[in-house]
Amino acid sequence: MDKRPIGIFDSGVGGMTVLAEIKKHLPNEDLIYLGDTKNFPYGDKSSETIIKLATKCASFLISQDVKSIVIACGTATSQALYELKKIYRIPIEGIISPTVQDIKKNRTKKELKIGVIATEGTIKSNKWEEELIKELENTEVISKSCPLLAPMAEQGWTSNNVAKEAIKEYMKPFINKKIDKIILGCTHYPLFKDLIKQELGNEVDIINTGEKTADYLQRYLSQNNLENIEEHIGYCKYYLTDTECNFIQVARRLLQDESLESKIQKINIE
Repeated sequence: MDKRPIGIFDSGVGGMTVLAEIKKHLPNEDLIYLGDTKNFPYGDKSSETIIKLATKCASFLISQDVKSIVIACGTATSQALYELKKIYRIPIEGIISPTVQDIKKNRTKKELKIGVIATEGTIKSNKWEEELIKELENTEVISKSCPLLAPMAEQGWTSNNVAKEAIKEYMKPFINKKIDKIILGCTHYPLFKDLIKQELGNEVDIINTGEKTADYLQRYLSQNNLENIEEHIGYCKYYLTDTECNFIQVARRLLQDESLESKIQKINIE
C-alpha cells in the first residue's frame, strides 16, 4: 500500500476531466492537481517550450511527494512524456498509450476508421497516428486540429451558439469519412461531447481519454501494490499558476463542487 497522493497536471481546466474520472475509479486516492494557467494554452507552443513547462510541472508535483504523475494534457503527452520519463524515476503516464491500448483490447472490427481531434501541436507531432497505426492493423486515422476548442472551454463556451458552429465545422471531415470512433485527444474536449454526438450520431464511439487513463491508472496501482487501501474519502489539492482566469467557474461546474475556490492555491513554478 502507498498512501502518497497522485499528481495530475494540465495547462488549464481540461485536465479536470481526467481528474474527475480518476476520482470515480479511485475514490480512496488523494490527488494533487496543477493547472499551469499562466502558460495556457500549450497547443500553440514549440516542443522545446512544452518540454520545459512540463518539466517544471512534474518537478513541483514531485516536491509534493506524489507516487505517480498523470499528464492530463494531450499536447504535453505528445511532446514531453518521453523526456519526463528519462528525467524522473517515478511512474509517469499520459493519455495516448492508455487510450490506444484500450481500443486494441476491445476491438471488434477487422478494419477501423478512427478520427482524432486535438490541438495543433498534438496533431503536428503525429503521436496519436503513430501509436494507433503501430498497435492496430488495418486502421485508417483521420486527424483534425481544433485550435478554438480549448480556449473556448476555458471561457466556459461549451454549449452556446459559437461552440455549436465550431463543432459543426470541425466535424465535417469525419462525417464524410464515416468513422467508427473519434478520440477526444485534448482533455478539454469532453466538455463538448454532447455537441460532438449531435453532429456524428450514436453510431460513432466517442472516446474520452480521461476514462481510459483512469482505467489504466487503477490497474497499474493495483498491479504494483501502490493503491491506497485505507478506508477514507480521498482529498484533492488544487494549484494554479494564475488565478485570474475562468478556471474556477468551469471546474466548479464540472466537479459539482461549490467549495472548490477555497481549495485552490496560487503558486509559482518558474
